[in-house]
Amino acid sequence: MLASLRNGRAPRITAPYARALRAAPRRRYASVTDLATLPQPGARLHGFTLQRTKHVPELELSALLFQHDKTGADYLHVARDDTNNVFSVGFKTNPPDATGVPHILEHVTLCGSEKYPVRDPFFKMLPRSLQNFMNAMTSSDYTMYPFATTNAQDFKNLMSVYLDATLHPLLKRSDFVQEGWRVGPENPLTSSDDQGAKDLVFKGVVYNEMKGQESDATYLYYIRFHENIIPALHNSGGDPQKMTDLTYDQLKDFHRAHYHPSNGKFVTYGDQPVEAHLQMLGEQLDRFSKSDIDMDIKLPTVLDGPKQVTVQGPVDPMTPAEAQYKTSTTWLMGDTNNIAESFALNLATSILLDGYGSPMYRALIESGLGSDFTPNTGYDTSGRTGIFSVGLNGVTEENVPKVKEAVSATLLETIKKGLDKQKVDGLLHQLELGLKHKTAKFGLNLIKQLKPGWFNGVDPFDALQWNSIVDQFRAEYAKPGYLEGLLEKYLMNDNTLTFTMTPSQSYGADIAAEEAKRLESKIAEAVKQFPSEKEAHKHLRERELELLEEQQSDQQEGLDQLPTLRVSDIPRQQPHIEIRDSTVDGGTKVQWRETATNGLTYFRALSLFKDLPDELRMLVPLFCDSLMRIGTKHKSMEDLEDLIKLQTGGISFGYHATASPFDFNQAQEGLSLSGYALDRNVPAMYELLRTVLLETDFDSPKAHKMIKQLLQSGASGAVDAIASSGHGYAMRYANAGLSDVGKWTEQTAGLTQVKLIAALAGADANAEAMTALVAKLKTLQSLAVTNMRQPDSLRAALTCAPSASAPNEQALQHFLHASASATLPAPTYQPSPPPQALPSSARTFFPLPYQVSYAALSLPTVPYTSPQSPALAILAALLTHKHLLSEIREKGGAYGAGAVSRSLGGVFGMYSYRDPNPANTLAVMRNAGAWAAEREWSEREVEEAKLSTFQAIDAPVSVNQEGLGRFLSGVGEGMERERRGRLLDVGVEEVRAAAEGGGGGGGCGGLMWGVW
Repeated sequence: MLASLRNGRAPRITAPYARALRAAPRRRYASVTDLATLPQPGARLHGFTLQRTKHVPELELSALLFQHDKTGADYLHVARDDTNNVFSVGFKTNPPDATGVPHILEHVTLCGSEKYPVRDPFFKMLPRSLQNFMNAMTSSDYTMYPFATTNAQDFKNLMSVYLDATLHPLLKRSDFVQEGWRVGPENPLTSSDDQGAKDLVFKGVVYNEMKGQESDATYLYYIRFHENIIPALHNSGGDPQKMTDLTYDQLKDFHRAHYHPSNGKFVTYGDQPVEAHLQMLGEQLDRFSKSDIDMDIKLPTVLDGPKQVTVQGPVDPMTPAEAQYKTSTTWLMGDTNNIAESFALNLATSILLDGYGSPMYRALIESGLGSDFTPNTGYDTSGRTGIFSVGLNGVTEENVPKVKEAVSATLLETIKKGLDKQKVDGLLHQLELGLKHKTAKFGLNLIKQLKPGWFNGVDPFDALQWNSIVDQFRAEYAKPGYLEGLLEKYLMNDNTLTFTMTPSQSYGADIAAEEAKRLESKIAEAVKQFPSEKEAHKHLRERELELLEEQQSDQQEGLDQLPTLRVSDIPRQQPHIEIRDSTVDGGTKVQWRETATNGLTYFRALSLFKDLPDELRMLVPLFCDSLMRIGTKHKSMEDLEDLIKLQTGGISFGYHATASPFDFNQAQEGLSLSGYALDRNVPAMYELLRTVLLETDFDSPKAHKMIKQLLQSGASGAVDAIASSGHGYAMRYANAGLSDVGKWTEQTAGLTQVKLIAALAGADANAEAMTALVAKLKTLQSLAVTNMRQPDSLRAALTCAPSASAPNEQALQHFLHASASATLPAPTYQPSPPPQALPSSARTFFPLPYQVSYAALSLPTVPYTSPQSPALAILAALLTHKHLLSEIREKGGAYGAGAVSRSLGGVFGMYSYRDPNPANTLAVMRNAGAWAAEREWSEREVEEAKLSTFQAIDAPVSVNQEGLGRFLSGVGEGMERERRGRLLDVGVEEVRAAAEGGGGGGGCGGLMWGVW
């Protein structure tokens, strides 16, 4: 639940199809935003006074800012014609130290409250709701609790739970030691007093989460940098070395001081009436009086000259031994309250950093100084003072000082030369498209964008005024040298912080030794409180057993006090999405979704491969990256990036694989092409797709160097990527032996892909090997284009307004004809025999330099259309909420655990995340089938599992995603309707049958697993 501490940083783009400056979608004007029908300023409702209102037509919303009369609490309501309503309560939580008290409190508040004295009501509510987002997040200086749902009763239920949890939590000691930290036996049921202190370890969900976080070198670099740039703002997530100093009383005191309405900011969003929200908030907040709260805004350290800080960090096994340094240079910018200036600086710094043709990319990465930007690179507006950093990973020791020199020289040269107006226009065009693009999570994203600044004194009304901000920028930009002057004002000086992380071969061992010493000290503290060492050890074991008994005994106690929806709240019929099919240009199949799109067209195509050899398949991700890196004979990648930003919302290429909904052993794979643009720019979008795919010059003198840089960048971030989502890698590896799609996915997105990229990056000096690699990439290029000439190997999907269909069809025909006319060499490879899945009996252990583990177990089941498939989906939800979370998270101390049923892939799996005890976890997983088969499931439990399952099925989707499942996987509306009915009708006996037989896959025990 720990949110990224970089939430407020402006997006950093390293590829032209990733967009910064994303704004909001636009929809038809709706009366829900009409200020005339809403309360007027000065109105007093349910203990609140309306301070101000603002209609923002470009975002199709109206904002109302209230203040609670008794407590001074701020409440912002954003009225918008959107059924996906959002609520968030947040508090300013400046951390007093690095014990992680804000983060641990975020967890403990959700473990039970006065009105809902249920063990873990947060997790208990997950299957009693139709929410499409529900979480809690600790940022650097605030904590927020948001949720989103389209169901009005669900909104009231969750709002009641969230308000009571945050304002009236029970804060039990047992919840503190479960979520925070404790000392206890690793496996209490097999522990004995004869073992003394040998099996005693640190335990705790958040403690293990942060051990996992600090195994991620990217996170570690950022958090150490943050501690030095803003020393007054301690590590809110918690440093494991400090977390064990936190006491239960300190946790309660922190809640008392910070979780008060006077310190809170409440937000609602959507189409529900504000009066109902005011009534519920008023009832809760009227129980409080105004309190003096520490609202201190922590400012960065003073930089009045060059400052250097060096810390140690872990060695990256995927990066060359001589290039393990990370270093960055940082400047302080202006007051983020100046929205107009911050917007301009965002644009200017984006031009410095975004894309392969950007000045900083060329000077730092293309030059070979490093492999990728450091995580703090970019313009950070999350605090009151803007912070701008530029840094590099993968730097050699001798090049560390050269990085700062290159950054300063590039800034000087760029300011002297001036920023290209075309690049500014491109970013403004991206903003225009962002205003038009309809996204299903607009409200949630809006709140996440507003909260950081609001807690640091930025008026949320100022941040919402997109048009006035852009208009003000255009007026200032018309003055010569405006952006260059801002860069010169803040960056043409040496008031800097240079932060460097040096590699230490003993880093992991040192961390382990420190933890062992600290554990010994904590055990010694416990011993002092008892007559003998033996009695102290016995007490620690008994305390762990007591916690275990509490965890086991009250899982269902008080559950009826929690509000809930019913399966009857789920409509049996899903909304109809009108889709039609056609053929163009000699038989290419096209799927059309014609609907209101605000003048945008969304395009996607699949160029299907047949009998693709493993060695080529594994290179498809690199091939796609190369397409967006190398350029053509006539246009550099910088030229293409500028055109992409000026004429489209982005184009992209990727690998796609899917199993048949009728038989998961039948599968398709191919190259995916996609993009979107204003209707008037669709021909330009197609021309860019054609140019990049057909004309990328792999024979260019620079191509080898650019491919090497892509490999080095991929390898340098691989270990951190696994650390942040190790459960996903574990599941992909476990699935690899069960089907073709499982194997293909592992080869292109799993550990197998990571190993390949690391091996290729390590052999980049081998000219012969690089030549052979480029030849294979050219073969993929020829193969993809050859497939586009064959109607049965290509299909396309378009989403646009009905009025745009005819010109779109004409543009598509021209694109297909132009692509088919290309003269590329014919593919030069021999088709391989049908691929064979890996042996399903494999059991694998991968040792990696982490403080925690990730485990997964998978088994084959049945295809999507099988009548048994819905019961497996319900079983997965039951196992997650009734067994795995309790056994693996609460008792085992892992940060996360669950079960999933991949209906299209025909796979049932279980996983753990940031797990201190994977051996115990795997035992739980192997016995899960028998546990579920023997359990007497109640109708209510099955009903909850259905609610949980439909959260994803009925979650709102963005307009460009409508009908996409039909296009990508062949799952049509009829199949969805039939499966929906079967899911709603699953009964207890079907769940038991699924547990006994895995739906045809042979049970849950003794199958393939991958573990870290």
